[in-house]
Amino acid sequence: MGISRRLFGGTALAAMMLAGGAAQAQDNVRIALVVKALGIGFFEAAAKGAEEAAAELGNVEVIYTGPTDTTAEGQIEVINSLIAQNVDAIAVSANDTDALVPALKKAMQRGITVISWDSGVAPEGRQLHLNPSSNPLIGNMIIKLAADNLPDGGEVAVLSATTTSTNQNIWIDEMNKVMGDYPGIEVVTTVYGDDLADKSYREAQGLMQTYPDLDAIIAPTSVGIVAAARAVEDAGKVGEVNVTGLGLPSEMAGAIESGASKSFAIWNPIDLGYSATYLAYELATGDAEAAPGAEIPMGRMGTLTLDDNNEGAMADPFVYDSSNIDEFKSIF
Repeated sequence: MGISRRLFGGTALAAMMLAGGAAQAQDNVRIALVVKALGIGFFEAAAKGAEEAAAELGNVEVIYTGPTDTTAEGQIEVINSLIAQNVDAIAVSANDTDALVPALKKAMQRGITVISWDSGVAPEGRQLHLNPSSNPLIGNMIIKLAADNLPDGGEVAVLSATTTSTNQNIWIDEMNKVMGDYPGIEVVTTVYGDDLADKSYREAQGLMQTYPDLDAIIAPTSVGIVAAARAVEDAGKVGEVNVTGLGLPSEMAGAIESGASKSFAIWNPIDLGYSATYLAYELATGDAEAAPGAEIPMGRMGTLTLDDNNEGAMADPFVYDSSNIDEFKSIF
């Protein structure tokens, strides 16, 4: 009897505790938020939104991860590690449309929910894609921001991220489609800073040297826009070259103050990380299914309506300028 009690009190109780721990761990939905690269303010803000969604949902563990540089190879390594950990869902902002597909297909074959957000992967590599906004609206917005300050027309150049960056390429294509709405505005070239501050700075310097009559630089990337603004300030061309595009209020407040940028736009990355986490949770738990026409809850952000490609838009882009920058610069 004594031995039996000791076994129950020790080994058996430990086994029960382990079983209980496993059940508890199973109840937690582990959602990996895979970003383009660690150390980028936009994605760190998205992680805050993901944690907000996790707190609301109550049984979610967010794993915030990504490579150290913006490469597909780095993300593939991260994804393979997450597959080995048998996470419940992967929500990825992709560095390459197609290169991630084999790894993500393997994840889905293992029963892991896969969505893309911000920068998408090809449809066969995910269940749905969350666009931060409508691609046509963003494309129109980035050229409109430049044109609004050039009533007599002028020369503008685009400073993008990488040549393979899905979202930037789509936005530039959409921008080109509406150029007829902005007579007198000429896009002289597109260059690539690879979402690296130093390279983006050098590319912006090169633009101003190659095109001495340049009126605006459009950077649809939060790294490039800051670097371009600094290049304009250092070149003494504030008031001559306006930097605009997509950026973070916290990082662009100085450029608005100096006049290097008159206005820029961005969706709220906190909302984006929040929405991606909610969507991943809905699919991973079986509460929703990704299919054309489906309406999937996103908590306080409403619902995402999927199109024929299982894509949907979260919200319209929002313009920041001297009238509101102080309100938002401390948020993200």
